[in-house]
Amino acid sequence: MDDQNQEHKSDSSDLSDEADTLNYVLYRDRPEWKDVQPIAQDDGPAQVVQIAYSNKFSDVFDYFRAVLKSEEKSVRVLGLVTDALTLNPANYTVWIYRLEIVKHLKVDLHNELEYISNVIREFTKNYQVWQYRKTIVEMLNDPSGELEFTADILDMDSKNYHAWQYRQWVLTTFSKLMENELNFVDNLISHDMRNNSAWNQRYFVVNNSDPNNDVINKEIEYTFGKIQILSKNESAWNYLRGLLLYSENGILEDKVRDFCSKLYNKGNRSTHLMSCLIDLTDADDSTNPENIEKIKFALKLCSDLASVYDPIRRFYWEYIYKDIELKFNFKEHDT
Repeated sequence: MDDQNQEHKSDSSDLSDEADTLNYVLYRDRPEWKDVQPIAQDDGPAQVVQIAYSNKFSDVFDYFRAVLKSEEKSVRVLGLVTDALTLNPANYTVWIYRLEIVKHLKVDLHNELEYISNVIREFTKNYQVWQYRKTIVEMLNDPSGELEFTADILDMDSKNYHAWQYRQWVLTTFSKLMENELNFVDNLISHDMRNNSAWNQRYFVVNNSDPNNDVINKEIEYTFGKIQILSKNESAWNYLRGLLLYSENGILEDKVRDFCSKLYNKGNRSTHLMSCLIDLTDADDSTNPENIEKIKFALKLCSDLASVYDPIRRFYWEYIYKDIELKFNFKEHDT
């Protein structure tokens, strides 16, 4: 049934496109464009593989090259570049020229923002459309609808790099919008704890808020809670490692080591947990007797990972094993 529906949908779309094509008038056949001499694309004398452009595509861009050369900036050219961007929304030259026309004609920027919103909804993963939106918002100096807009796009694909990158620009440029971002990110993480993009955004917010010790400790506890729910989630463990960059005098490391040890002693053998315990030992340069026991334990973890829990990366864990031995000159000790 789904295949039939998809087939009917495809047929309907084809019919719609065919109807549009039948109603469409090429620019070379429009009386109001008779004063413009189109410029054909010059691919040079040695065309290895000639692109089979449609008549409509060639027509639109032939006229675009002509107005670009004459530097005409008019209402009719604005319509032309709209058609050009419909055919190729990734053409940055057309976007640049559109912006010049918008400025020259003093086009209502709110209408232009609505236009680019519709384009982005159709082409969400396109560098040029997001850059153009950024320019329009800068000109408006009004970010009031930007977080809601990016939230709608992320609702379509919660890991859309372009939307996240743009959202971060909005938050850093208009910093007052940052105050509710953790709540937004928390909702995404609660919905999908493996959403690495949401964890990355959480770190972005914390890192840009000049966090004090209370904030970092709160974030560590938050991460502990998520790890206890889903200990095999690499995103949460990476976030925890990032928080340790704020550690002073090893206080946070001790807290994380205690948490990891309790989890391990309860029988948890998540590869991320074991890897974190190894890293915590490897980062401790002390050579007191207590640390020797930690080194023994780290070597055991490497061995267990190589042979049982993560054999696909056996050679990596064997390398880490030897690296720890070398770093601590451990062969001198009687094990």
